[in-house]
Amino acid sequence: MIIRELSEQECIEILAAARVGHLACARDDQPYVVPITIAFAQRSIYSFSLSGQKIDWMRHNPKVSLQVGHPEGDGWKSVVIQGIYKELPDRIGSKLERERAWSLLSSHANWWEPGSLKPVTASIPSDHIFYCLSIESMTGRQAVPE
Repeated sequence: MIIRELSEQECIEILAAARVGHLACARDDQPYVVPITIAFAQRSIYSFSLSGQKIDWMRHNPKVSLQVGHPEGDGWKSVVIQGIYKELPDRIGSKLERERAWSLLSSHANWWEPGSLKPVTASIPSDHIFYCLSIESMTGRQAVPE
C-alpha cells in the first residue's frame, strides 16, 4: 500500500459526502469513541443526540476529534478533524444555526439514527440536543495499492 496525504479540498469533499463519523471525546484521562450521524457545512460538523455520556463528557471537555472514512477499491480514505463542541439550544442566539443543523441532517434518510436511540433499558425521556463541532484542523490520508 502507498499512503498519501489528502488536500484540504479532498478532505472537505469526503466530509461533505459522509453521513456517519466516529466521535472521540475524553474525560478524566479516559477516551470514549462512538458513531454519530453527521452533516458538514461551513467548516462545521453538525449532529444531535439525546442526553448521555458523550454529551456529559463534551460539556466537561469540549475538545473532540472526529474520524470519517470509507473503503475505496482495495484501499481507503480517512479524514480526522480536531474541533470544539458547541451546543445549539432552541433559543435566541443559536436558533438559526440549530435550524441549519436540523435542515442539513434531515435531508437524509434515517438521519435521526443513532442519535435518538437508546438501549431499551433506558426509560427516561430526554430532549434532543443539536450541536456542532467547529473544525480547528483537519488531516486526511488515502491508501492505494502499489
